[in-house]
Amino acid sequence: MDPSSTVTIGERTLGSGHTAVIVPLTGASEDELMRQAQAVAEHPLTERIDLVEWRVDLLDDHAQRSADDLTALATRVRQTAGGIPLLATVRTAAEGGAAEVSDQQYLDLVAALSACAAVDAVDVEHRCSTARQAIQTAQASETTVIASHHDFQRTPSAPQILGHLAEMEATGADVLKIAVMPHTPQDVLTLLESTLTAAERMSRPIITMSMGAQGTPSRLCGGLFGSAATFASIGQVSAPGQLPVETVIAVLDAQQAPQGEDR
Repeated sequence: MDPSSTVTIGERTLGSGHTAVIVPLTGASEDELMRQAQAVAEHPLTERIDLVEWRVDLLDDHAQRSADDLTALATRVRQTAGGIPLLATVRTAAEGGAAEVSDQQYLDLVAALSACAAVDAVDVEHRCSTARQAIQTAQASETTVIASHHDFQRTPSAPQILGHLAEMEATGADVLKIAVMPHTPQDVLTLLESTLTAAERMSRPIITMSMGAQGTPSRLCGGLFGSAATFASIGQVSAPGQLPVETVIAVLDAQQAPQGEDR
């Protein structure tokens, strides 16, 4: 991939050819969230984790918390997780999450989180009517933006997947992410083929995945097709099909291992 399409988040670079590992934190309570963050810091493979994603919407009382409360909590999360760069995500119900918010409320949440020094990146759902404003606001705070699109029902055609990624690229986001649900092995191949094409065409790093058990290959070998990152769990998963971080890193290492002579 062209170096011009790389993006640095904290001290980690996406799009360099290395498949970044992102571990989600899904705690429903503050105590559970901190236990999960501590587990990341204490994990034997913590040095191999590139980003921690805090799913803000999965906090039971996120709707009752003020912006100041959430940003203070983000600071605690990053510190407790050992200072690994933090991606803050408010996943709405429309995209499979738990946040029931208006587009304006969504913008306000993203703006508050992106202004927090502890937050290195934010996820912005590109179909939200305030997405462009959210992206510009986050970037004005020097916070990286990952534009996202999720389809939990199906796998769109390759032209449709590429169309979604092109729409996200047009918003000016720094990284482009799409997750789809397969129903057949061909669906997984469609996602991987689209990934390969997008990696060649797009001027931004892309993150793609096929969800569920059937989509497992995309989470393990997506990097070979151009996906800049994969999500892996330490305990609770945040989406169907996520695999343990130990499994993911072992497979990534196997892909990088020197190849023996052909026999």
